Amino acid sequence: MAKGEMSQQVQDQMGRLQQLQNQLQVIQQQRVQVDQRLKEIEEALEELENATDKTPIFKSVGSVLIKSDGKKKIVEELTENKESLDIRRNSLHKQEGQTREKINELQSKVQNALGMSSGDNA
Repeated sequence: MAKGEMSQQVQDQMGRLQQLQNQLQVIQQQRVQVDQRLKEIEEALEELENATDKTPIFKSVGSVLIKSDGKKKIVEELTENKESLDIRRNSLHKQEGQTREKINELQSKVQNALGMSSGDNA
């Protein structure tokens, strides 16, 4: 192999590495969004704890606020949402870990391949 040339396999691995890094970035962005939504729900649930049954409660539906039928129903909805988001966060966390492992493995392979090819030309 001439100096400066990379095998097709190494080029493919580097392309896959870039894809994995992009995928990791997307997963991290999704996790941040889920974390933000979870925080909003937790804050809303805390506020609802302090509300009485007579306190008017509204919920957002699109760009409109609608008066809720009651505190209990809203708490149930928020709790269900929170449980779903917790599951999603755990899934994203697992995906993030697996993707990081794949990236580390592939980086090692690429570094070894590049190190061997540059060592051959010395």
